[in-house]
Amino acid sequence: MFEIRIKKHFADSAFSLDVAFQSHAQRLVLLGPSGAGKSLTLKAIAGLLQPDSGRMQVGSQLLFDHHAGVNLPPQQRRLGYLFQDYALFPHLNVSQNIGFALNTGVLNPRRQHQHPQVQLWLERFELTPYALLYPHQLSGGQKQRVALARALVGEPAALLLDEPFAALDPTLRQSLRAELLQLQIQLQLPLLLITHDEQDAAVLGQTVIELAQGRLKSQSHSHS
Repeated sequence: MFEIRIKKHFADSAFSLDVAFQSHAQRLVLLGPSGAGKSLTLKAIAGLLQPDSGRMQVGSQLLFDHHAGVNLPPQQRRLGYLFQDYALFPHLNVSQNIGFALNTGVLNPRRQHQHPQVQLWLERFELTPYALLYPHQLSGGQKQRVALARALVGEPAALLLDEPFAALDPTLRQSLRAELLQLQIQLQLPLLLITHDEQDAAVLGQTVIELAQGRLKSQSHSHS
């Protein structure tokens, strides 16, 4: 499912990323403290950061190969990306936020909520009653569902999640963790999640990759 082997040096901070792992697990967790290089690794996979060297493949798709001169732009990587702060557009309502990924310039934003794929995810995440609300009117859990729906509406080949539960209180964390697990099992969609929380890793990680200071510290597998 995931083959990642990348190096990147950041001259301005003297930090360097040197990460190599592969896993056939459908649910992969990158675990480590702040500054371990987790978000940088995720950004490289998403195509938001170009490594100095290496190779990255998710499923059958080669994303980056320094030697072969392959570096797919983000929009061609077919990866759903969930940002840590959800990155919802404040001036767009729930339907428009979800439909944004489908917006090719032809789609009228006012009519996006009528798109069948948007309707499907509104129903799936029980967001239909909130379709016309704006992000500032939503709870933390609702915002996360909107962001997840937006990441999934384009039918990605895999889902990347950056600290998806960091902003939530412990009770909500627990229920959304279980929800995400059920969703992944239903969709059978490869998922790579980064977190500093060992409980996230315990519940969601079939393979857990631990990073420290830009390097691989350990790799472990569960049988769930």
